[in-house]
Amino acid sequence: MRPDGIRVKNQDPMYELIPFFLPRRYDAQNMITIDIPIAPMHDYINAKRKEGLRISHLALILAAYVRTTAEYPHLNRFIGGSNHRIYAHKDFSVSMVVLRPGTIGGTSIKLHFDFTDTIFDINKKIEEAIVKNRDAANDNNLDKFMRVLLKIPGFARGAVALLRVLDRHGWLPAPVCEISPFHASLLITNLASIRTNHIYHHVYDFGTTSVAIAMGNLRDLPKKTKNGIVLERHLPMGVVMDERICNGHYYATAFSRLKEYLKDPTLLEQPPRYINPEI
Repeated sequence: MRPDGIRVKNQDPMYELIPFFLPRRYDAQNMITIDIPIAPMHDYINAKRKEGLRISHLALILAAYVRTTAEYPHLNRFIGGSNHRIYAHKDFSVSMVVLRPGTIGGTSIKLHFDFTDTIFDINKKIEEAIVKNRDAANDNNLDKFMRVLLKIPGFARGAVALLRVLDRHGWLPAPVCEISPFHASLLITNLASIRTNHIYHHVYDFGTTSVAIAMGNLRDLPKKTKNGIVLERHLPMGVVMDERICNGHYYATAFSRLKEYLKDPTLLEQPPRYINPEI
């Protein structure tokens, strides 16, 4: 019995068998670029700023993704380790890196969201987590755990090997799964914050994260209108997906829905009317 997932049964035989043919997550990763028109997002952000609310692009993307997953729950699945079975996450969590001023890198954090969260709930959770973890003097539980692994010379190699064995069999203790950035519903990174183009971030074989999204610098794309070709500014997202958790049509339909939410972010201001149950 895994502490982080619930076994999904009675699926299409093809999807029950695919993990045995493609046992590694990186064997089964597909990649796509999704371009989001930025104007509706900017209009919404500016309108909320006039109301005294600061909404970030990251909050909008995550709010749309959480709402989409509430309707398309297969996005919240993962393939277990050695038994190659399909599982549904017990909750919805997002891993991301928080940069720390004055340091070379940052720290990884995990945010937990409810499918009933609105854009305001998600924006608040992101802001609170960033403020809490941005100070380099404040180590979070993951930072402390990694320091323990590195404290004794030669200990890290054996400890990580043990963690990999436990993960492969679904035996990792719940507290370790909780602090691990590799055990999440989604990995997201905002490369535009460091003025970098979007990339296709790999999905890790260790852990349970089946989807990775990397946002990048804004870019102009041609659009055909009745007045000819015009350039429209977009936010590009590099998306990497584990094809074993759902089929291509399901992914395409889900991301089409995500774009609808970002075209009209006011849809995210109220809790969803219906949440499609996974189990």
